[in-house]
Amino acid sequence: MPHVMNVTEQSGLDMEFGEDYFERGIETGVSLYTNYRWMPEATIRLAMAFIDKLCIGRQSKILDFGCAKGYLVKAFRLLWRDAWGCDISPYAISNCDSDVKDYVKLYDGLGIPFDIHFDLCIAKDVFEHVVDIERTLSELRGRCSHMFAVIPLGNGLKYNVPAYDLDKTHIIAQTEIWWEDVFKSCGWTVREFSYRKEGIKDNWSQHKNGNGFFELI
Repeated sequence: MPHVMNVTEQSGLDMEFGEDYFERGIETGVSLYTNYRWMPEATIRLAMAFIDKLCIGRQSKILDFGCAKGYLVKAFRLLWRDAWGCDISPYAISNCDSDVKDYVKLYDGLGIPFDIHFDLCIAKDVFEHVVDIERTLSELRGRCSHMFAVIPLGNGLKYNVPAYDLDKTHIIAQTEIWWEDVFKSCGWTVREFSYRKEGIKDNWSQHKNGNGFFELI
């Protein structure tokens, strides 16, 4: 049975993914974020890397799953792509970029909050946070034709990049084989896997197996 969040759990999200998480994460010891804000040069460059690597056309409908304040959605739209986003954080959605407030919504765990079938889902640094990962991946399988996931990798206990262990909301530190098996069990086919995609998470590239880049159909 799908997990349905109650009021207590939703309030917990305000604490786990609230103001401290995005604005004072390093200082408070809950995340790697500090003063999470719109940085146009970096974010537009990231969006362009996705467009180039995945051959995203102007007619493609893109879902940024785990969009936070919607900055990647904004970057895609500035580049004439039809992007939308959802996130489980009430704080992030209520403080989203004003330019994309009509294109980002709160994800309450009950379903993708758009009546759209997406050509592509991008999930960057999201799935390592998800408790009910199989239900989430199965839901996305029914709503998206193609997915690109960027996931911190580990050995089952610790992450291959030590800094990732500092985020208190990271709960899955698994190998690429583990992730491939979970994707397959939820109806996804791994079309391509790599440890490196130029232009995406370049600041962690010194860790040769720190992140996994999964292209799924």
